[in-house]
Amino acid sequence: MGEIEQRPTPGSRLGAPENSGISTLEHGQKLPPTPSGKLMSIKIQMLDDTQEAFEVPQRAPGKVLLDAVCNHLNLVEGDYFGLEFPDHKKITVWLDLLKPIVKQIRRPKHVVVKFVVKFFPPDHTQLQEELTRYLFALQVKQDLAQGRLTCNDTSAALLISHIVQSEIGDFDEASDREHLAKNKYIPQQDALEDKIVEFHHNHIGQTPAESDFQLLEIARRLEMYGIRLHPAKDREGTKINLAVANTGILVFQGFTKINAFNWAKVRKLSFKRKRFLIKLRPDANSSYQDTLEFLMASRDLCKSFWKICVEHHAFFRLFEEPKPKPKAVLFSRGSSFRFSGRTQKQVLDSVKEGGHKKVQFERKHSKIHSIRSLATQPTEPSSEVPKQAQQSASLTLGEGADSPDGQSCQQGKELDVSAAECGPHQSPALQKSPVGNKKADGAIKAMAEEEEEVVKDRTQQNKPQPPQPSTGSLTGSPHLSELSINSQGGAVPANVIFSPNLSPDTKQASPLVSPLLNEQACPRTDDEEEGRRKRFPTDKAYFIAKEVSTTERTYLKDLEVITSWFQSAVSKEESMPETLKSLIFLNFEPLHKFHTNFLKEIEQRLALWEGRSNAHIRGDHQRIGDVMLKNIQGMKQLAAHLWKHGEALEALETSIRGSRRLENVCRDFELQKVCYLPLNTFLLRPLHRLMHYKQVLERLCKHHPPSHPDFRDCRAALAEITEMVAQLHGTMIKMENFQKLHELKKDLIGIDNLVIPGREFIRLGSLSKLSGKGLQQRMFFLFNDVLLYTSRGLTASNQFKVHGQLPLYGMTIEESEDEWGVPHCLTLRGQRQSIIVAASSRSEMEKWIEDIQMAIDLAEKSTGPTPEFLASSPPDNKSPDEAAVADQESEDDLSASRTSLERQAPHRGNTMVHVCWHRNTSVSMVDFSVAVENQLSGNLLRKFKNSNGWQKLWVVFTNFCLFFYKSHQDNHPLASLPLLGYSLTIPSESEDVHKDYVFKLHFKSHVYYFRAESEYTFERWMEVIRSATSSASRAHILSHKESHVY
Repeated sequence: MGEIEQRPTPGSRLGAPENSGISTLEHGQKLPPTPSGKLMSIKIQMLDDTQEAFEVPQRAPGKVLLDAVCNHLNLVEGDYFGLEFPDHKKITVWLDLLKPIVKQIRRPKHVVVKFVVKFFPPDHTQLQEELTRYLFALQVKQDLAQGRLTCNDTSAALLISHIVQSEIGDFDEASDREHLAKNKYIPQQDALEDKIVEFHHNHIGQTPAESDFQLLEIARRLEMYGIRLHPAKDREGTKINLAVANTGILVFQGFTKINAFNWAKVRKLSFKRKRFLIKLRPDANSSYQDTLEFLMASRDLCKSFWKICVEHHAFFRLFEEPKPKPKAVLFSRGSSFRFSGRTQKQVLDSVKEGGHKKVQFERKHSKIHSIRSLATQPTEPSSEVPKQAQQSASLTLGEGADSPDGQSCQQGKELDVSAAECGPHQSPALQKSPVGNKKADGAIKAMAEEEEEVVKDRTQQNKPQPPQPSTGSLTGSPHLSELSINSQGGAVPANVIFSPNLSPDTKQASPLVSPLLNEQACPRTDDEEEGRRKRFPTDKAYFIAKEVSTTERTYLKDLEVITSWFQSAVSKEESMPETLKSLIFLNFEPLHKFHTNFLKEIEQRLALWEGRSNAHIRGDHQRIGDVMLKNIQGMKQLAAHLWKHGEALEALETSIRGSRRLENVCRDFELQKVCYLPLNTFLLRPLHRLMHYKQVLERLCKHHPPSHPDFRDCRAALAEITEMVAQLHGTMIKMENFQKLHELKKDLIGIDNLVIPGREFIRLGSLSKLSGKGLQQRMFFLFNDVLLYTSRGLTASNQFKVHGQLPLYGMTIEESEDEWGVPHCLTLRGQRQSIIVAASSRSEMEKWIEDIQMAIDLAEKSTGPTPEFLASSPPDNKSPDEAAVADQESEDDLSASRTSLERQAPHRGNTMVHVCWHRNTSVSMVDFSVAVENQLSGNLLRKFKNSNGWQKLWVVFTNFCLFFYKSHQDNHPLASLPLLGYSLTIPSESEDVHKDYVFKLHFKSHVYYFRAESEYTFERWMEVIRSATSSASRAHILSHKESHVY
């Protein structure tokens, strides 16, 4: 190791003993022999902005210098850090640990090498040493000051308040303002001074170590945490930025992340001159090409970024340092570069197993000394985690997260990311607590077995959540009201091969990916359920009454989305006009209060029915009709509020169009987990609920004979609710279409004036369009006056870009399978353009033919809207050949044109449009109307294809989707399973499922079994799920069309 100049060193300044340095080598290993020869002095700039000079032999490799720095800092976890410097071309590069320093730093006297954080782990609780977390905190402080870590004002003020607490201690307003005047932590800090002081007041009693921990807890949730942007262009010439993180490769436009490629998706990384190439694993459901190409400014920049990717993959994914490639006998091909040093798994193992002495060190600017708390004997890895934060330490296992371990892979000029990256060992990062292990084990099983489920991940919101109703959050921090999964992902066990579908960026998750809903979320309850089933009533009327109770619970939760969560969000931002607030909330709050009491009455009646009192012996309470009649009569008093819901929906959409601020609030709210459906859907829930009451009462009247004591009340309640439904039916049909048009508007770009009076949505779905390039998948949208076709580009907002329109007036449709030799082929001939499309099946083709023909007939008779409504682009009057060329040109768009980056907001990737795209199917407005009637909630037991045990879940079926909760008390779903395209069957004997009331859901290789508690509930689940997995019957469709506008 090189000698040190006789001046205050980093170690002495931090109070370290002179000869007690600890290297970054494996425990028990010795340093390699230091090359002898002439010494050279190199200046190192530390994270606290001080400079130290180190003398090392000229021929020494870079590792000697890094070890010297870590040794004199007495830094145990030095592998997370690196040394960077400007090369002779002024490009900032990392010091290669294997190459001689003299070959990398040409003029060491004139170069300042920076000691900085190189690898940012997904979870800061993986950093076991207080000193390591202190250095990470300094890096965050530095990134804030340099503008590299971007965030909103609230987050910035919160971060700075923890830095101030660490540096000057407890709150004192005069001292705070004096300190902030002398120290600038962020540009434009003056505007945030009051917020910083306000937040600092909340940290009284917090130690510097705890402040560091809280600082990192907030910072790791920011999108730009640990991100270094590398300018590039896509193949269309669009300027973008590339970055690499622990989860994979990220794509940014400006500071907005628009795409991410998980290591599990990537098969090979390579570069060729200035081109950086990402080769993905084959995926039939993915819209990406097999190989993605990005152009960088120079070969050196391209190679530098490739090296960083190689190192990140190796550090976070491999078990151990990759072995060097054998030298070629004759010719060498590609780069010999490889990762050198310990992997994250080795670091964690080493710190866990090796005991280290307590070392006192001094923080710069801090008035308080800290003591390293790792004992001399091996302790639990979480022993240094501050107490108030330990409870959240085990909850950071992220969605689509990667293991820090893996199997070694080839690393030359081309990096092969092997499918067998994951090995048999469990990551020590998951051994912090029993809770952490349990959650992690379950989460990874879900990743492997539940690719089809969807979680609406809203963790991309950088700003702290506004105060919300209690969700049972486990963190004590006032600024972290709801624990969410970090956007960078978290560590997971390495004993499962990751699905190639998993995306590291949950903000852009595919509808076919589910990161959660683990098998161990709920206890196995086979025997309990069997015993319970025998004890409870078996009368069908009881289970019908129980359905009222379970669906009422879900309905109340849906009302709370508006009355509590949404009201809190808009009140915090003060972005909604008072008149609109009154229109929405004053009409929802009486409903919520009424239905809260209604649910209590139903549950009391069920308790008596189940025999929890002696009343059931006399049979006085084995009925529900009297409760229904009483409350439906009470509902009629609230009819005035129900009439206002359509008006509220229209007023909200009008206000959103006129206020960018309100639009942003609503968009951000839709990204929260609690808003598991489009926001405007919740405004129509009270109208939908009336239809559910009507269905339940119809089933009760059908079940009871006229002589039954409950029959008269049931029939009277049915008459009352039928009258209410009839009065509101016209409003309901109109509002459902209005809501659907606005929902589609969010999924489309390149279109104006979609929502106009008279326009009716009919069908949307995936068809293949024949062009000069062959069959291209397109998303078609059929209205009563026009047919749109779109493509799904890799846009920042995950939307569909409109390619063209075909006015229906004068259009003809004919089957053309024989003419083109394409199965299920149709030719659509418009007055200006003809296109050839193919459906995925015969049944799909027939649905499209019938609906398009109906729409054509309506367009011929209608004097309604003009079809020229693509105001953002000229009418599509190109010839078929020209249109085909246009399709080819825009097929590979990485980012569709937008008016500004400011408008490129995160967009939900699990809407019905995206599900239809991935499942290659379609859905009509009639199907949506049928789905509104077929909603169901209740407990189900679920089992995977290859698992033995059953787990109990609270399941809500709505909007063609199953939403899974741990219990009915949860405020948001764990995960969801879109059912379009799934097959619903009963298990065969060969499947070895020997239980009653079991049904099976199957799509490609994905199989799920569900158990109901009774024959009635089994039939009900089969009925409602069948409505989502197959279209409604023609008879049902015709009955709807009679009352529908079109």
